[in-house]
Amino acid sequence: MLFLGLLAVSCRTKDSSSHSEILFQQRSRAKIQTLDPAQIGDVPADEVSREFFETLYYYHYLKRPYELVPQLAAQMPEVSQDGCTYTIRIRPDVYFHDAPCFPSGKGRNVTAEDFIYAWKRIADAKTASKNWWIFDDRIVGLNEFREYSKTCEKGRVDYSRPVEGLEALEPHLLRIRLIRPWPQLVFWLAHVPTAPMAREAVEYYGDEIRSHAVGTGPFVLKKWVKGSYIEAVRNPSYRPDFYPTEGMPEDVEQGLLADAGLRVPFIDRIIWRIIEEDQPRWLMFMRGRIDINSIPKDNFGQAVAFGKTLTEDMKRRGIRLQTFIEPNVFYVSFNMSDPILGKNKPLRLAINYAINREKFIELLMNGRGIVAHGFISPAMEDYDPNIVQVSRSVFDLEKARAYLRQAEQLHGGPIPRLRLAVGGTDTTYRQIAQYFQRNIQEIGLQVQIEVFDWPTFLEKMRTNQLQLIGGTGWMADYPDTESFLQVFYGPNAPWPNSSNYSSPEFDRLYEQIRVLPPSPERTRLYRQAERLVIEDMPVAFVYHRIGYILYHDWVGNFKPNAYKAECMGGGFAKYYRIDADKRRTYWKQYK
Repeated sequence: MLFLGLLAVSCRTKDSSSHSEILFQQRSRAKIQTLDPAQIGDVPADEVSREFFETLYYYHYLKRPYELVPQLAAQMPEVSQDGCTYTIRIRPDVYFHDAPCFPSGKGRNVTAEDFIYAWKRIADAKTASKNWWIFDDRIVGLNEFREYSKTCEKGRVDYSRPVEGLEALEPHLLRIRLIRPWPQLVFWLAHVPTAPMAREAVEYYGDEIRSHAVGTGPFVLKKWVKGSYIEAVRNPSYRPDFYPTEGMPEDVEQGLLADAGLRVPFIDRIIWRIIEEDQPRWLMFMRGRIDINSIPKDNFGQAVAFGKTLTEDMKRRGIRLQTFIEPNVFYVSFNMSDPILGKNKPLRLAINYAINREKFIELLMNGRGIVAHGFISPAMEDYDPNIVQVSRSVFDLEKARAYLRQAEQLHGGPIPRLRLAVGGTDTTYRQIAQYFQRNIQEIGLQVQIEVFDWPTFLEKMRTNQLQLIGGTGWMADYPDTESFLQVFYGPNAPWPNSSNYSSPEFDRLYEQIRVLPPSPERTRLYRQAERLVIEDMPVAFVYHRIGYILYHDWVGNFKPNAYKAECMGGGFAKYYRIDADKRRTYWKQYK
């Protein structure tokens, strides 16, 4: 890694009073459901909330491979020899945002107790947190606290009740004791649901805490007009924080270390516009009213020539492109608890072989994808290059119809009309649903499309109300293949195991894997678990996405992070520089 002298940290700072207000223009492709970390589990909410909430650890902005570094922690954790005890010292200079829930409206100092409170709140059954699965059966005494909470009325849970595995040894010293080793814990301590929460804020706002982001981050929530926009402004009480002084060799050439050691954030305000439709979002980007954007399917040829380089028009406009393989997988998900799909493997196989993946990637992804043969992304070190040998990701109508005949025999007659749900109301999501509908109906099945906005879709998926889900998938939360296995672990149904897959053999493998540190043996077990899912077919794997991100040349210091919210902000907006003069010139030219 390239290293630049740390001397810059102490002598180079940024005077926020010396410039006019700097605005960062963002977009969200879906309505935001909540800003309560206990309930956040989707990309749109994570992208926004990351600017308000911070975690003990986070990813170094510039280093690759991805490296975790302290954020609210003062240093990396001390881990016991048996891997079951983590001792973490917390920075003493961290404060919650100023808010009316605190005396005189002044945010107080963050302590170890705020992390313990946040995690107990997730464990509290009355909170109905979507993220309990993260902690379930992990921390000594936390499951017992959850059982206790079930006996209480809502709002009457005693959070002072001790949990053996969560201790504040000192105001800024936290100890976590695990039931068994959990090598991925440090990754989860970089995930928004584990951010500290102020008890005062939760009690003051009650159920409306979902709309009040009282965190510790560099930006504070100013205004949220539901379904329209979210506005954040610079946190005037933010502790001293600085741009990285280390990076990769190419970062110097690309100018990404020019601000090494300068105090952040460099921007004063962020506006996220909620724009669900592709074309309005694209037009706003082209007019310079959004700074960073992905490329809609119908505009790919306008932006990229021959699938690789920017068109001349994009270059003239000063628009830049970043591409990379994303750590994700997309699939058609079968609800295994559904009486028609769950007990009829030939039916699932028939649908699987009816999907033309290559054509899907060509028509609906502009070639921005790789056929998925299993759940491990090619971006992961554990990817199996031989997975194609057992793959069922093949388009074969003859085989699909043969399996459908078996499925009808098993069912005892014709298969009833199936319900195919998609989450997203814009044209592209409708086209995705129609594509899968045509594929499946080609073999003689009837399919009814159900289109939901994103929050409704999430709620229906998490409450097991969907039958067949098209175009859903999973983005790894951290650079470890274990993140994908959680999606198929039986006790995690219906969320994040939205297929409600239940396999004692898979669960046994997962429980064996989750305590193992990185090793050839763990990689072998990952691949064994993947092949078991391929055999049981709770989902029909479709593709791994290749990311194409466009940004205007007035956005400085932009480097995508594949693990954070489509690479747009996600906690890194504080590092961006906006050349407002260059943007104004563009506005005049491209009205």
